[in-house]
Amino acid sequence: MAQTIDQVISELDDIIEWCRQNNSRMGYFPALYRKVTVEVQQGILQGRFEDGPRMERLDVLFANRYIDAFRAYRSGKPLTSSWDVSFASTRRRRLIVLQHLLLGMNAHINLDLGIAAAQTSPGDQLPRLRKDFNTINEILSSLVDEVQRELGQVWPGLRILLSFVRKTDDIIVDFSMRRARDAAWKVAEELAPISEAEQKGVIKKLDQKTEGLAKVVLSPGGFISFPALMAIRLTERGSVRQIIDLLNSTLGRQ
Repeated sequence: MAQTIDQVISELDDIIEWCRQNNSRMGYFPALYRKVTVEVQQGILQGRFEDGPRMERLDVLFANRYIDAFRAYRSGKPLTSSWDVSFASTRRRRLIVLQHLLLGMNAHINLDLGIAAAQTSPGDQLPRLRKDFNTINEILSSLVDEVQRELGQVWPGLRILLSFVRKTDDIIVDFSMRRARDAAWKVAEELAPISEAEQKGVIKKLDQKTEGLAKVVLSPGGFISFPALMAIRLTERGSVRQIIDLLNSTLGRQ
């Protein structure tokens, strides 16, 4: 289990490399997540957060939930339903890259983030985390906007789809950021004052709700329907390994 952000980045590098070698679409999400982690680390070094050591604890607790889920899935051990759906969906060839990223974000933000926040600042410590909690979400949102624009440049089908929505960030931000940030904080407020035993029931219900959101990503309605997604899928080029490398390059790996 990672204890520092440097160790988190090393773990993510190992996951990405395993996915490359095994041509696994599970490598798409950690390519984005690594960039987020590096940006948070830079933010701590630059004094962007009110409490740098506390933010590192949050980042590590948050990341370990993803890393542990990845390992559990690979070894056939029990894991949350939200991550199980995300990982299992990587075997579905018809999904577009953006859907794979969204599925990972859904599990990690809508499920993991509030839990990690409550573990970082339990009880009456939680309110002091709020400002830094919002800052880490701003970092994530800006990087998601970036990858969506860049994917649109690489795959014309996605760019055409984005031109039909109200804003180029609507698909991701409306789904995962504007609502999820506030929802994750409410989860943290619910979990922070109660015992670990009581938290288990709350987390189980949250996992079920998050699994339901994953099904929306898998089968969205309206304009972003199956024919539109298939049209985008047909414009995506390259092997799984090439796409992972493209995401690493596109996301400005440091």
